Amino acid sequence: MKVLVPVKRVIDFNVKVRVKADQSGVDLANVKMSMNPFDEIAVEEAIRLKEKGKVTEVVIVSIGPSQAQDTIRTALAMGGDRGILVKTDGPVEPLAVAKLLKAICDAEKPGLVLTGKQAIDSDANQTGQMLAALLGWGQGTFAHSLELSGSDVKVAREIDGGLQTVSLRLPAVVTTDLRLNQPRYASLPNIMKAKKKPIAEKSPAELGVDVTPRCKVLKVSEPARRAAGVKVKTVAELVDKLAEAGVLS
Repeated sequence: MKVLVPVKRVIDFNVKVRVKADQSGVDLANVKMSMNPFDEIAVEEAIRLKEKGKVTEVVIVSIGPSQAQDTIRTALAMGGDRGILVKTDGPVEPLAVAKLLKAICDAEKPGLVLTGKQAIDSDANQTGQMLAALLGWGQGTFAHSLELSGSDVKVAREIDGGLQTVSLRLPAVVTTDLRLNQPRYASLPNIMKAKKKPIAEKSPAELGVDVTPRCKVLKVSEPARRAAGVKVKTVAELVDKLAEAGVLS
């Protein structure tokens, strides 16, 4: 069975995000970029399924500028087999991403799509659900664990009250949560091997998808600074402060 894993190039989670002076967006100049952490978890899970003999091929897909090849290479170094880059220089909204992935799924015929539940830059949490709807496949979101068995996949998903287990008929779309696994580090030999693995390049036009944004960003601003806290000397003073704030009645 073939598994398709979409990955996104985002600002590294350790980097402090800066807003442009004109508030038109986030400043990406000279900023370290890396794979979206949730997508990294999806890559790791796909590789583990392959190591168990339940998956024959792991295909990595990214949508973005030519630099997204580096993100694909990282996933290939972890253990992916080949990559597909849909090259586009402008912003691509979740619905357009889902349509591009659907076109790739129609061509590749994967048995399972594994993707992160959301990207840490936009936090939209929409692409996996939209893709499942466009394909007409079952979906298991926020996966805490998954188990492949024949033509079914059992997904324990994280919900507010704990865990909910669902059984899906393949093909299906599964989005990964943080506690599914701990992604591996790519070894130096695998990094060198990844340089020789094929990456096919496509365009949105080839896939018949219009990626023109439907939304216009009017303004991007940093969160307001939090006011400094107040130190109190006694418990009685603390109680008085809480009463003034309406916390105690």
